[in-house]
Amino acid sequence: MQADGSIAAAVGGYSVNLGQFSAAAIERAGQLSTGLPLASLAGKSVLARQVHALLQRLARHGLLEYRLSSPHDEQDLVVLEPQVAEYWPQAAKLGNGDTVVLSRFAYLRRRGNEMVLESPRAGALFRICDPAIAATLAALSRPQKISKLRRDAASLSLDLLGLLLHSRMLIKLSAKDGDGLRVNEGDGNLVLWDFHDLVFHTRSTEGRHANPVGGAFTYAGVVAPLPAVRPPWPGKPIDLGKFATPEPVSSFAKLLRERHSIRDFDDQHPITLAELAQFLGTTARVLSEWNGAGFDGGPELTYSARPYPSAGSAYELELYLAVSNCEGLARGLYHYDAGGHALVAIDASAQQLQALAKAAEFAIDASGPPQVLITIAARFGRISWKYSSIAYSLILKDVGNLIQTFYLAATDMSLGGCAIGTNNIDLFARMTGLEFHVEGPVGQFALGRGSRLVR
Repeated sequence: MQADGSIAAAVGGYSVNLGQFSAAAIERAGQLSTGLPLASLAGKSVLARQVHALLQRLARHGLLEYRLSSPHDEQDLVVLEPQVAEYWPQAAKLGNGDTVVLSRFAYLRRRGNEMVLESPRAGALFRICDPAIAATLAALSRPQKISKLRRDAASLSLDLLGLLLHSRMLIKLSAKDGDGLRVNEGDGNLVLWDFHDLVFHTRSTEGRHANPVGGAFTYAGVVAPLPAVRPPWPGKPIDLGKFATPEPVSSFAKLLRERHSIRDFDDQHPITLAELAQFLGTTARVLSEWNGAGFDGGPELTYSARPYPSAGSAYELELYLAVSNCEGLARGLYHYDAGGHALVAIDASAQQLQALAKAAEFAIDASGPPQVLITIAARFGRISWKYSSIAYSLILKDVGNLIQTFYLAATDMSLGGCAIGTNNIDLFARMTGLEFHVEGPVGQFALGRGSRLVR
């Protein structure tokens, strides 16, 4: 807090400017170190409006936690830790006649010396500070009527139950939902998801959790790094060198050896629309379509063939192109229609496109944004309709197949490309309007004309 009334938050070595405020608002903001009641934001006074604006800015950066404390001794019962940008706690309305049950995506686990309740669908995780609440949450694995729950478990207030319901940790059951074992939880597309697949999807990407992502070297001080090449097994080796030729014997073998990641691009001579069309046609275009039976007695399914292999010929992957610099093509976001071999523009804001490009630039440590950033998205239900337990694993294998195909095509065309290990599923959902569990990003690839600088 500065003398001129400006307030900033220091986080992990960098600061976030929050604006200028009155002396009274600064004094009130000082209470955030111990806790500021949300009720204090009520009213239309200048002070209330200023403090509310400050809290909204803090929330936008994920810098607030929300405590639910005991009215008797002010001890924390539950602390809500936001996992998505701009999270704000809201309590859904519940009546004594309502029946609720834990979402099948909710899980309670140990984190250090704490117990936390999480869900890939929730905007916040719940740090459970009262063991009695943890015990009652276990009872919610079976549907419970609110009236009975409040009678048997005094630790669970209606406020907490409402917060859990709004965060989709709990779901409200109707009479037709029966025992609630696999209801659609308000979205029929969720029926197609296994628990571990949705957790893996949200926790191995950015956008729906607040954990470190990428090259954090978390275990650098714990264990030594493994060697680049595995030590050989004991025993007498069979030397294969005498069978190998010193130079590649085919153009394909030469292509494999020439393939490498290119992170920096020549923006004075960008990729052209004709080259982009050739690249997409070579790697991802639908070559043929046909119908076939999925299983005995099942419905007829549609299939397609494309230039890369796909589990069960599902071809669940879709390509979205964020174009920053392509001769003959305007900046913007496009979907590649693999069946029609065409690009269709999607209405995304300049700020969203910049955020997407900047994240990719940072992820590959490039000197500028990719000329074309290809986001590989998956229509998850196309795979999970058929496969159980291995659905998401198969999707990632397909992503690997497609990325290698991208690399080889780019090398063959004298273009540069680089696979990207992270993507923000929440940003993609805002840009496309698609729910993150219906169709979402599972990989990215930077494409363009490589600069002479090779790293």
